[in-house]
Amino acid sequence: MKPPRLTSVLALYILCISVEVSDHHRVSSRKLELIKQEVAGYRDVAKSIIDLAVYGRAQNRSYERLALFVDTIGNRISGSDNLNNAIKYMYKALRDDGLQNVSLEAVKIPHWERGKESAMMIQPRKKNLSILGLGGSVGTPKEGITAEVIVVSSFDELHRRAAEAKGKIVVYNQKFISYGETVQYRGRGASEAAKVGAVASLIRSITPFSINSPHTGGQEYESGVQKIPTACITIEDAELMARLASRGVKIVVNLYMGAVQYPDADSFNTVAEIVGSKYPEQVVIVSGHLDSWDVGQGAMDDGGGAFISWEALSLIKDLGLRPKRTIRLVLWTAEEQGGVGARQYYERHKKDIANMDLVMEADIGTFMPLGMQFSGKAEAKAIMSEVMKLLEPINVTKLYDHGEGTDISFWMEAGVPGASILDDISKYFWFHHSEGDTMTVQNPTWMNLCAAIWTVVSYVVADLEEMLPR
Repeated sequence: MKPPRLTSVLALYILCISVEVSDHHRVSSRKLELIKQEVAGYRDVAKSIIDLAVYGRAQNRSYERLALFVDTIGNRISGSDNLNNAIKYMYKALRDDGLQNVSLEAVKIPHWERGKESAMMIQPRKKNLSILGLGGSVGTPKEGITAEVIVVSSFDELHRRAAEAKGKIVVYNQKFISYGETVQYRGRGASEAAKVGAVASLIRSITPFSINSPHTGGQEYESGVQKIPTACITIEDAELMARLASRGVKIVVNLYMGAVQYPDADSFNTVAEIVGSKYPEQVVIVSGHLDSWDVGQGAMDDGGGAFISWEALSLIKDLGLRPKRTIRLVLWTAEEQGGVGARQYYERHKKDIANMDLVMEADIGTFMPLGMQFSGKAEAKAIMSEVMKLLEPINVTKLYDHGEGTDISFWMEAGVPGASILDDISKYFWFHHSEGDTMTVQNPTWMNLCAAIWTVVSYVVADLEEMLPR
């Protein structure tokens, strides 16, 4: 998951959990009544989808498919052999599943490898520090960097103490407020430290909870600023060094990072379809990203989202349904580097923007679902609110503002309606971008529910007589 697109998710979960979209009055009462009647006609179909996904022979299928995939392939960082193997695996799996137009669309993606890395506090005592280098970081010299540490709690403190930072390693011990607010330290920390003459930066992991576990992620060097090595450390080690510094104790750390940035690599977005029966040129996209960081198994971010998207097409196929419009599964590549594969997909297909009905991405986990998030005009929200009522059998009927997803953001910014699942993400950032992102985090019952929601919404929207208003 790419952090800039997640800035509103946690705040939305905390602040807006009880706010249901209420834009119905902005659609003419006569048209709304006709929409209600049309959507209500899908009640039996929706129940069939729910029964198959949650209680029937497809129960736990997305979970079991995901477990087999991540246990076989492992994590899948951009440019890696593991990602190449994952794409080959999914291409074969989608073909074996009997889906239509299974294809690979070529893209160029970043290729960064962390190599060996370590950090040791050598003063006031020896202690190994758990680190994870941040994506795109430069490496250290072969002998590493040994330097005194300056601990700060914010960018403001760093700027106030700029004269003290020259030649030192900056340790950020910022408090976790929300992911959207706190992730700026990961993104900008290295460049801000370099501006005041620091030789490296170590950033407290962007998480509210830790069992001495670092979390990686992307960072961006500012143009024209010296690139210095940067990594995340654990909450525990950041707080330890902050306590030592507050007592006036001198802290010295040796940092070694063997990170290397290679030329861009060849890769693919993976695509499959159920072709529409009446308007095949019109498309509803369901999606998740296939890549992950190079830790854990990438089961939560974003294996779950990718596999409920595959499951949506499988469920529709299993029930012998064929919507009027094409439902297209896209498994994006290099999302973690900023939606690199998705941007190239958009550039290639934006000529067809008038035929894009709805773009959907699942990329905030597949925990207990609470509803759907949606971005679009009021008339489209009114229709989506009616569609959500079809999920009453599983008591997930709420529609919230702000569809999320790095990979679908290009389409939403161009005016295409966008949707994402809103689930209980209260523990999402405990495991995000860490070794803890494994199948143990996944729950088959929650995945069944998420798959049912994803399938009902995509199928009904794809089968309505008219596209969503733009």
